[in-house]
Amino acid sequence: MIAATTFNNKKVAVFGLGRTGLTVIEALQKGGADVWAFDDNAAACEKARANGLPIVDLHEADFSQLDSYVLSPGVPLTHPKPHWSVEKAKAAGVEIIGDTEVFVRQVAGTGAKIVGITGTNGKSTTTALIGHVLKSGGLDAEIGGNIGTAVFLLSPPTKNKIYVLEFSSYQLDLTPSLKPDVAVLMNLSPDHLDRHGSMENYARVKAKIFALQSGRDVGVVGVDDDWCRAIAGQLSGHEIVEISVERYIENGVSALDGFLKSGDERIDLNGMHGLRGNHNWQNACAAFAVGRALGLSVDAIEIGMKSFAGLVHRMEMVGQIGNVLFVNDSKGTNADAAGHALATFENIYWIAGGRSKQDGIEPLRQYFPKISQAYLIGESARSFANTLDGVVKYEVCNTLEIAVAHAARDAASKVGEQGVVLLSPACASFDQFLNFEVRGDVFRGLVSDLEGIELTKGVAA
Repeated sequence: MIAATTFNNKKVAVFGLGRTGLTVIEALQKGGADVWAFDDNAAACEKARANGLPIVDLHEADFSQLDSYVLSPGVPLTHPKPHWSVEKAKAAGVEIIGDTEVFVRQVAGTGAKIVGITGTNGKSTTTALIGHVLKSGGLDAEIGGNIGTAVFLLSPPTKNKIYVLEFSSYQLDLTPSLKPDVAVLMNLSPDHLDRHGSMENYARVKAKIFALQSGRDVGVVGVDDDWCRAIAGQLSGHEIVEISVERYIENGVSALDGFLKSGDERIDLNGMHGLRGNHNWQNACAAFAVGRALGLSVDAIEIGMKSFAGLVHRMEMVGQIGNVLFVNDSKGTNADAAGHALATFENIYWIAGGRSKQDGIEPLRQYFPKISQAYLIGESARSFANTLDGVVKYEVCNTLEIAVAHAARDAASKVGEQGVVLLSPACASFDQFLNFEVRGDVFRGLVSDLEGIELTKGVAA
């Protein structure tokens, strides 16, 4: 646990008693802050009070006494409307920040470096890959942030420490002092627009990762979409490295057909099981740019990439029955993410559905010829069926249990054909599961119970 000593003798309110909130409360208290803790969930407040936390009803509290207000990133800051506590903090003139802002203030001046990664899709895999490559190359790197480990649970900052942190758009909105030594923006497509109001606002928030960079800082930008290209064109004052998997970039990093190139430097990504498909080649380009910026050799980066197994729930090969692969891509929570998985395979028995996001699966029409049959679950099953009707054979299964059983049966019935049973829902999980991790775990469990399954250990698809 890192103590937030920069808030010593400050009065700080923390809203949100989930994992992140409880961690930052402990860090602030260890650092000498006077903390008020609260949540809209009365049961969470009672549990925290029973555990000795300083619960203060912020409805009644005088915000003018506060030095800072630490808001959970899951609480609306601006859209669809500001949370009541946000309006109260603004009225009192109190800064509204997140746990990541408390963290970057603690790290400032210690000599530790921050690599910040954001984007719509692939940021978790990219964060994990960068951390793996840096550690494989002998650097003292740790991974945290939105990827799962709360920042204050990382090791204390030292001169040679490198924090590899995933930032959601919500976190970027609450981290005004962020100045990464290396900042990475992977891609942008419509997502979380209910929280940002428009694509323009969403892109503006994502671009904040570069806002304070200067001098020897390095910005890495994927330029295969219009939004990121526009952001890259506006950056100046420090080194910018553009990355692409669609075209060769003379002064950047490219990976066409799986061959990564940067000037005269080359890495063949083909055959790397953890980096299969265009989207993973983009992740590799980002990792290469970061590794080179932090002094790793090409050989060291390649060794790290070859030993990268991938993330659970993201193109994770669970197992195989004969010629049929079972792939867990539960983290494919929108059409763009699911498109990456669909683009990677052929003869797909596709399990999709859940709580649909904007445009449903309409943007995936180009991949429909690759789908042998779809198995639809959750709230979106009927609307997805309407999109697929007359184009792709489908079955409305409603539940994941039925979908896995029927997809496995149908794929196995095509004797001699290679097939892929792919869970890539193109939807949020919240209609039937607590989160995408639980959905992926249930899928993995169902697959592991199939007769004849040979489970895969530690290798991503």
